[in-house]
Amino acid sequence: MPVKLFWMILAGVCIMVAAFFLLRRNFDTAFVIAALGLLAWFLNYRAQMKDTIAAANLQEDSSEDEEESCEDSDDE
Repeated sequence: MPVKLFWMILAGVCIMVAAFFLLRRNFDTAFVIAALGLLAWFLNYRAQMKDTIAAANLQEDSSEDEEESCEDSDDE
């Protein structure tokens, strides 16, 4: 959870800084900072999907273990 929160905070800060540079009419710097904010948002999304996939794999593995134990008890 802390990793996702870090990337979201960084993305928000980058967007605010980019808005500041836009107001000062420094478009090149604003673009670079906004791109870094977008990168931080994508890294947040990646961390979120990584956790979701890991949880799904864990659930799938536990259901396979239960099925194997049921098959073993049926054989006896």
